[in-house]
Amino acid sequence: MARIVMKFGGTSVANLERIHNVARHVKREVDAGHEVAVVVSAMSGKTNELVDWVQTMPKVAGAASPFYDAREYDAIVASGEQVTSGLLAIALQSLGINARSWQGWQIAIKTDNAHGAARIQDIDGSDIIRRMGEGQVAVVAGFQGIGPDNRIATLGRGGSDTSAVAIAAAVKADRCDIYTDVDGVYTTDPRIEPKARRLKKVAFEEMLEMASLGAKVLQVRSVELAMVHKVRTFVRSSFEDPDAPGMGDVLNPPGTLICDEEEIVEQEVVTGIAYAKDEAQISLRRLADRPGVSAAIFGPLSESHINVDMIVQNISEDGSKTDMTFTVPSGDVDKALQVLSDNQEKIGFDVVQSEKGLVKVSVIGIGMRSHAGVAATAFRALADKGINIKAITTSEIKISILIDGPYAELAVRTLHSCYGLDKA
Repeated sequence: MARIVMKFGGTSVANLERIHNVARHVKREVDAGHEVAVVVSAMSGKTNELVDWVQTMPKVAGAASPFYDAREYDAIVASGEQVTSGLLAIALQSLGINARSWQGWQIAIKTDNAHGAARIQDIDGSDIIRRMGEGQVAVVAGFQGIGPDNRIATLGRGGSDTSAVAIAAAVKADRCDIYTDVDGVYTTDPRIEPKARRLKKVAFEEMLEMASLGAKVLQVRSVELAMVHKVRTFVRSSFEDPDAPGMGDVLNPPGTLICDEEEIVEQEVVTGIAYAKDEAQISLRRLADRPGVSAAIFGPLSESHINVDMIVQNISEDGSKTDMTFTVPSGDVDKALQVLSDNQEKIGFDVVQSEKGLVKVSVIGIGMRSHAGVAATAFRALADKGINIKAITTSEIKISILIDGPYAELAVRTLHSCYGLDKA
């Protein structure tokens, strides 16, 4: 018997038929004698609809400002998961399973006070553990908790993954199964490279890089939590027949296991290729090369919640001037340029230049730590295809390359092939 937390995303609970199918997945684990808790997202498209209502209401009400109270935003958008949890509990009860729905505040999932992007601070899993022991399935509304102000606080988009991993850690689950519309983590996006292969195991560090660099399978914060608490996490498909052979395997169910590096016996040099579209590059020209310049640039950008990624600095021959180039999401370019303009006197740059429509392609693998020439292989392969590299950043297990947008698919396929990831 195992203790399992099962999480189902929006496409998995998109309608009543899909919710019934989810109930069959849960029933399979309950019938096998496992203790089960379930975390659900809102039905597909529902959160977007609720967010749109929130953003539209000030206009309908004739407000001069489009801004709204973040606490009310949370009260509204959290309702999607509440509906799903109740419907799934009813579906499970109809199958003869003892189930009860729970909202985040009832658990209680305690968060900080950052409404709309709250972070989990504590979960007391004792009540869920007790109910599991009594044979009850707790169906928990994901994406939400309760803040210090005693109000609902949401965890940011994709927060149900974070809820599931946090609950799995709190109840000391044997594993956390993340059910989605894909059957695992692939070497790259199968829509771009049909030869992409499903990975059997991925180390936490690799998955964290993949999630932060464009892979949409798991939310970044959920991977961080899983890594910190060593929660073995399976990425699985809810669209497979719940009663298909192997679906009830306790140790190795179908899908991809996200686990500690020690569980991976044979480490590949490169595990996967990730990409992120809609990147933009900003360059500040002829800055004084003096202490405090970097802080003057990136401090105001951070305060404006602009995420800066790749940073490249070039110093003039006499060492008196420097150019600073960095990337931001394309949607933040105008905001970033305004912040830089407001701080131009303090920063001291002569000219600012920007370019949108770029793509960041990343090569990821824990095996890179012990192998030389991985970067050279990527650069040579891209050069052979006539793809110009605009910027490069590296870490122990990652190489990220900035290129022009139209070359994205060619670059992904080229890198996937040059490292042999297309071979079974």
